[in-house]
Amino acid sequence: MNVNEFQQWVKEYYEARGWSDLDIFIRIGFLAEETGEVARAIRALEIGRDRPDEVDGTYTEQKQELAEELGDVLGNLIVIANKYEIPLEDIFKAHRNKLSERYALKK
Repeated sequence: MNVNEFQQWVKEYYEARGWSDLDIFIRIGFLAEETGEVARAIRALEIGRDRPDEVDGTYTEQKQELAEELGDVLGNLIVIANKYEIPLEDIFKAHRNKLSERYALKK
């Protein structure tokens, strides 16, 4: 699946679930929550978990959890991009151009 297909899939799926109807500020809150879950998954991979109510998983399980949490972040970003009708390809290009101009390699 390419980026355009995925962006369209997220649009249709989130609309069907009614998730796209949420206020943009609620969506930002979900994005912040999911970003925290990415941090927690990375912590589990890098330094482990030490709370008695947390279950240690295998490296593969922890990596899968990180992939799922990154997907949740991406889903929220796509909903925001869709709200403002910004194709992900445009975001990729704008980010690349910004960094290329800001941090041009000197020879």
